[in-house]
Amino acid sequence: MSLKQRTRSHYRYFELHRLRWSDNDQYGHVNNSIYAFLIDSIVNSYLISSCSLRPTDSSSPHIGLVVASKCQYFASLEFPEEVELGLAVRKMGRSSVEYEVGFFRKGRDEVSAVGGFKHVFVEREGRRPVKELREELKEGLGKVLVPLGEEKARL
Repeated sequence: MSLKQRTRSHYRYFELHRLRWSDNDQYGHVNNSIYAFLIDSIVNSYLISSCSLRPTDSSSPHIGLVVASKCQYFASLEFPEEVELGLAVRKMGRSSVEYEVGFFRKGRDEVSAVGGFKHVFVEREGRRPVKELREELKEGLGKVLVPLGEEKARL
């Protein structure tokens, strides 16, 4: 299935964001950098609220580093729209996680953009990849895990 064919059913966690005037670029639609900002926001919001991740807590032994990112655009979004972001984990490895985020106009099922990134979790000190993701992280991420090809199976 192509990314353009994604619908809400391909995602497990949603957040609503109101676009701001400053999010628009000179062409009157949301600037590409804002998509990256929103992807980062929903991923980290979920990690903090559902996976017990505390990125600013210096006593936390692990942090996630973004090693790759992407976004494909299918329809323009613009201020003052509200956009619903859908989150899914597409792949979870021993030390890495691949996230996908769908952008939807509020109340619509057609995706306007699909983006995401890959986190590698590393030791805070030394920045070496962890040997294994923490259990509470795996448990939280498992709730939004929808491997490619299994999107409909977990409804």
